[in-house]
Amino acid sequence: MFENGISDQAMALLVIGGIFVFIIFVILVKWILSLRRVVPTNMVDIVQRRRHTVSYGKGTNNGNTFYRFPSWIPFIGITTISLPMSVFDIDLNNYEAYDQERLPFVVDVKAFYRIEDSNIAANRISTFPELLVQLTDITRGVVRSLLAKSNLENIMSERSTYGALFTNEVQEQLRAWGVIPVKNIELMDIRDTRDGKVISDIMNKKKSKIEMESRTEVAENMRKAQEAEIEAGKEVALKKEQANQEVGQKKAQVSREVGVADEKSKQDVQEQARTTAEKLMAVEKVNQVKLAEIKKEANIVKAEEEKSVTIISSEANKQSLAINAEGVKKQLELEAEGKLYAKSKESEGIHLEGTARADAEKKMQLASVEAQITLAAKIGENKGYQEYLINIRAVEAQEKIGVEQAKNLGRADIKVIANAGDVNTGVKAAMDLFSSKGGTAVGGMLEALKNTSAGKAVLEKFTGKSEDSKEK
Repeated sequence: MFENGISDQAMALLVIGGIFVFIIFVILVKWILSLRRVVPTNMVDIVQRRRHTVSYGKGTNNGNTFYRFPSWIPFIGITTISLPMSVFDIDLNNYEAYDQERLPFVVDVKAFYRIEDSNIAANRISTFPELLVQLTDITRGVVRSLLAKSNLENIMSERSTYGALFTNEVQEQLRAWGVIPVKNIELMDIRDTRDGKVISDIMNKKKSKIEMESRTEVAENMRKAQEAEIEAGKEVALKKEQANQEVGQKKAQVSREVGVADEKSKQDVQEQARTTAEKLMAVEKVNQVKLAEIKKEANIVKAEEEKSVTIISSEANKQSLAINAEGVKKQLELEAEGKLYAKSKESEGIHLEGTARADAEKKMQLASVEAQITLAAKIGENKGYQEYLINIRAVEAQEKIGVEQAKNLGRADIKVIANAGDVNTGVKAAMDLFSSKGGTAVGGMLEALKNTSAGKAVLEKFTGKSEDSKEK
């Protein structure tokens, strides 16, 4: 019981230890799975390991999943930088600039960029906001440099040209950051500073010039319009005379054609009325014939339907009765078969139980007999085993004889002094005195004692009789 108790305690400790290890394993697996990073489609993650840098994301040929182990873990710790692969924009709003004549103005600039080489960008910056700051500074420097070399009026009138110039100038600088422009940088707006009126003056000058050109153009257009109106009036009057003449001719011709058309139309109407009446009579005749046929067919169909309904109803009643009778029959048959099957299974179970008990009793009785027969067969075939059994029996017999000798000697109060050999040899020598061989030896000993004077004295002492008194 003590050993079993120790085994149970050890087993309990093993089970608890296994559960603890399993919990630790589950926690570790969940923690590792929580570190799994799937890079979004429009992003790229630059992973810095011990010896090399690898980019993960769409188009990197390295897949889009990795495990973001903390950098403090030796050998497998990493650091990551996430950069967008989609187009991003940089806005320079309210940027104060100067033209080549140092005239101040404010511009709004919008640039569209995209990261082309994520590894180069990752070597330059540690975060994407830092990259935006650097690109903003580069864009601001290029805009300031180009605007300072140009005239303000040219800048205002040629925005698209300056957008292309900005893009070409900034492209070389962006290549060192792994970034490329997506399209030309756009000048969204150009306006005066808070206290300046340079652009408004330029606009007023342009507006007055435009107004002068506009008024001159309007006057010229009005002159041309009046001349055109006079010419148009002449042409209109002439056209009206020609139109009135043509209209009179057309009216006479139309009146004649209308009269002819009216007469012809009346004739056509009468002819059409006659034809229509004939056709109406024919249609009425056909309708009456068709109506009679339809009534006849309807009566036939109705009679057929009533006949079919009667036949189907009788057939349905017949089938219903047959189905009910068949159902009752099947139910009775199933009940009888169920009872018969139950009785057969019950008798079969009783038979199997009795057979099993008889076989068990027979096997129990034959088991001991078969064991003895098998043992006797084995002993008869093995001589060494037979000698072994005989020796065991002899040892057991000697053991019993010795025990009985010891018991008898104890009751006889006989002391056996063995001067040589062991106790068993002394006891055996003493026992030989009570055999025929022992009696002969004792008699010879007494005859020998009787022939000597010392022996006579000993015999007289034990028997209490002397040889002389015996003779008397």
